[in-house]
Amino acid sequence: MDVSYVRRNAERILDEVASLAAEAGQPMPRLVAVTKSGTDEEVAELLATGLIREIGENRTDRFLARRALAAALGHTPRFHLIGSLQTNKVKTVVGKTDLIQSLDSERLAAEIDKRAAAAGAETVECLLEVNSGREAAKGGVLPEDAEALADVVRAYPHIRLRGVMTMGPVGAEASVTARCFAETRELYRRFAAEGRFSGEPILSMGMSGSYRIAIAEGANMVRIGRAFWIHE
Repeated sequence: MDVSYVRRNAERILDEVASLAAEAGQPMPRLVAVTKSGTDEEVAELLATGLIREIGENRTDRFLARRALAAALGHTPRFHLIGSLQTNKVKTVVGKTDLIQSLDSERLAAEIDKRAAAAGAETVECLLEVNSGREAAKGGVLPEDAEALADVVRAYPHIRLRGVMTMGPVGAEASVTARCFAETRELYRRFAAEGRFSGEPILSMGMSGSYRIAIAEGANMVRIGRAFWIHE
């Protein structure tokens, strides 16, 4: 199967992201390729290009499968778990993920810390997921509760809080999405100024349908999936 279109898509996406960042007057954001809708052949081609160094998956089983695929092919990208993480699945990913982007409760933080200690992992890097659209069916801590949770998370010795993540409301008008991203950005900036994050702070916002808005609103990490696998 000819999957050469994956390279062309990756080159186009990288060029667009760089252009959008330049227009916004900010550095190139880190790009996480979300592989859930790609085939193994397409993901293998993406890794072979060497253009993308960070991979994201929503579900733990797919996360582990993609990680095994990359290892079998001799590639070592950074792997992100970006979807909701159930406490009973934590033990399967601790020690295998470079960044958990969906930390949204003290219960989950406690489980991550416990499993990290048991596995001998020094720290697990995490982002605080913020439910910026205040959607009942979506995970994430509400913006007004984020400060309290951040302080709780920072008390766990095996968790390293790196920043915040938000997805934004699905199907919302651009102005609504921009408002949600702007609120999250201000939360992120305040937390960073107050020293609540470790290392270079991360603001992960936007998905395939909203990454352009996210970059305009200051995201330094974006998550893009479907656009990589378009076969034209």
